Amino acid sequence: MFVDKAKIFVKGGDGGNGIVSYRREKYVPEGGPAGGDGGKGADVIFRVDEGLRTLMDFRYQKHFKAERGERGKVKSMHGANAENMIVRIPPGTVIIDEDTQEIIGDMTRHGQQVVVAKGGRGGRGNIRFATASNPAPDFAENGEEGQERWIILELKVMADVGLVGFPSVGKSTLLSIVSGAKPKIGAYHFTTLSPNLGVVDVGDNRSFVMADLPGLIEGAHEGVGLGHEFLRHVERTRVILHVVDMSGSEGRDPYEDWIKINEELKLYNPLLAERPQIIVANKMDMPDAADQLELFKEQLAEAYPETDYEIVSISSLTKQGIQELLYKAADLLETVPELPALEEVKEVAERKVYTLEKKEDESFKIRRENEDYVVESEAIEKFIKRVNLTSYDAVMRFARTMRKMGIDDALRKAGAKDGDLVRIGDYSFEFFEGSDYYID
Repeated sequence: MFVDKAKIFVKGGDGGNGIVSYRREKYVPEGGPAGGDGGKGADVIFRVDEGLRTLMDFRYQKHFKAERGERGKVKSMHGANAENMIVRIPPGTVIIDEDTQEIIGDMTRHGQQVVVAKGGRGGRGNIRFATASNPAPDFAENGEEGQERWIILELKVMADVGLVGFPSVGKSTLLSIVSGAKPKIGAYHFTTLSPNLGVVDVGDNRSFVMADLPGLIEGAHEGVGLGHEFLRHVERTRVILHVVDMSGSEGRDPYEDWIKINEELKLYNPLLAERPQIIVANKMDMPDAADQLELFKEQLAEAYPETDYEIVSISSLTKQGIQELLYKAADLLETVPELPALEEVKEVAERKVYTLEKKEDESFKIRRENEDYVVESEAIEKFIKRVNLTSYDAVMRFARTMRKMGIDDALRKAGAKDGDLVRIGDYSFEFFEGSDYYID
């Protein structure tokens, strides 16, 4: 089974917790703090492996959770960072954030990789909080949570040459003749439900990869039929072989067929209209095919007088013109740049998936929800998760941070009184004028 789309969940590893520890050495009665920092959580990294061809593996495993960092150690030793999780994907995979629909990465080259979920940094040990006024702090930070998200994987077949055209025009038969591929072939529409790839040996020490892309119909660019499922693969091909049933065996007009398919390609992605194209006049062994071809050429010349389209007549049944077609396709490929030069490959490996290194935005909002006061602040919500709420010193540090950010004053201005319930993220506490917080 060919799988070209998958939805999966990824989560970076949580950072390891910092610890509270003190030096306990002979003749050092007041050794001071010695709790080490926790290690960094593992990143989830997607890496291209040219040995893969489908997204089949993601049909059975949909959750990828990286390891958390090691907790800090005594004697000020740092916990070990977790080893990154490497997930292999086939070339041609587009990675999309489900919530924002942002393209995280467009992966085309072997070895190319991108971080899709960043691990959390480790919490600081109590040695980090020693000050002149508090030389022996009795608290440490928890590790930061790793990033998590749902992502969509879409595979666009990587092929040099793509066969396009209406259903049952002979694309699969052509591929089976020129390569070792064995696509399912039948005399009914949509015999091909997924792309088939074949390596074509031209015979003069040249070869290329050809893809039989499933038949298109009108409205495909809007998703009619399996339109989007098919059209995404055309974007990857460097040269298009537009196969036309020149016999009109099903009562269709060859020229109208050609116009309609080109329009669908253009509406889906305007860049496809600029892709080099060879018109393959198939089924030339059928009666009236020669007359239809002459009419086709006349209509083409009248509608596009300034464009010199290459037309190659073939018959998949008698193998007439097959070798000429292969030569022309190989010659054209030599003049067409590699895909990254045609379309800029989007990579966000350098993009910060979330800004740990930057100074965090300390803005906040306060709103009423029934009788409670809700504080909305990304910075304070992340901060409270790192606080060890079982430690009195840690809670006092949290209270000082609230005052420093101006949240206390803002709560008072909003009408908060002693005993009122204040919520921050998943945590709630009672508010007192003296800023002694009792957290639930």
